Amino acid sequence: MKLVNAIVQDKDATKLANAFVKAKIQATRLATSGGFLRSGNTTFIIAIDEERVEEVLQIIKDVSQKRKQFMVPPIGVEGERTGAFPVEIEVGGATVFTQTIDDFYQF
Repeated sequence: MKLVNAIVQDKDATKLANAFVKAKIQATRLATSGGFLRSGNTTFIIAIDEERVEEVLQIIKDVSQKRKQFMVPPIGVEGERTGAFPVEIEVGGATVFTQTIDDFYQF
């Protein structure tokens, strides 16, 4: 048995949750926030048989989209902006961790 933690952008969370339901994959959905952009994201926690891990990863890969957005650079140490104009960055996609589950209990 494996534990899959998938962190996705909020824009992809509902579509991903629906894809999990359609594939009969049970997932726990948590609202989380990122550190760099301080934007909302969603973390899915999934305990799944090892044989289905690739299926889970493929669903996440298919649903999670990378996109470009503009951000204002952070304020520097002296209170000055490091850049005067917004910069375009790539956000989205998914960050996924898998771990082996030694014991699994369901009460």
